[in-house]
Amino acid sequence: MIARVEQSFSPAAVLGLLERRVVFVAVNNDTIVGTASLDGEVVRTVFVDPGCQGRGIGRALMAEVGRAAAERGVALLTVPSSVTAEPFYAKLGFKSVRDSYHGEERTIVMERPLCP
Repeated sequence: MIARVEQSFSPAAVLGLLERRVVFVAVNNDTIVGTASLDGEVVRTVFVDPGCQGRGIGRALMAEVGRAAAERGVALLTVPSSVTAEPFYAKLGFKSVRDSYHGEERTIVMERPLCP
């Protein structure tokens, strides 16, 4: 599974994603400590450096994603969540709507309506 994820984020793959998504990056002292992106109405690539978690970086990134989605007229924001990230998204108002499986990997699809 790690090899598959790694391949999805090769330099060439990341360049392709940057062309299709609105990408946000959190920086601390010239070091990237977090990322999040918006792909249409879907939240993607939300990562925060483990050493920086619990400091509000993920929450700030998600606020920017929500703002960008609202500016683009998105009414319902969706996030495919890992099992470990589900509580984080739930605290931000996302509700689980279904499970999705890719082989043995479980993804929890969560949604949150955006206010007009």
